Amino acid sequence: MGVRHINPEGLHRSPAFSQAVVVEQPAKTIYIGGQNGVGADGRVVGPTVGEQAAKIFDNLRVILESEGASLANIVHWTIAVADGHSFDEGAAAFQKVWNRNDPPPAITVHVVAGLASGVLVEVDAVAVV
Repeated sequence: MGVRHINPEGLHRSPAFSQAVVVEQPAKTIYIGGQNGVGADGRVVGPTVGEQAAKIFDNLRVILESEGASLANIVHWTIAVADGHSFDEGAAAFQKVWNRNDPPPAITVHVVAGLASGVLVEVDAVAVV
């Protein structure tokens, strides 16, 4: 598969994200809509960013596995965090599920005025298989 994670010289290098991801050939692309820390029953799983982020990564895994993919196939995600809440707990949840041997995706993080009732963090993603 023609996916390259790039971190050109002169730009900050981080183990948490890549500066860009290049897809060089046709491949199956999965666009995942905003995932919240919501269980199968439709209820928010917990009152903290960490609990909600852990469920989000589980939801992403379920979606990706249904298409024969994994978290390692994610090339970009956008994270929205409700104003007044730190994403530090969410970053810690990411570190628990991300294989450090896989290059991290490109990311965008937004602090937003608010999300749906009880939701503190939301993640959408693009995966290439």
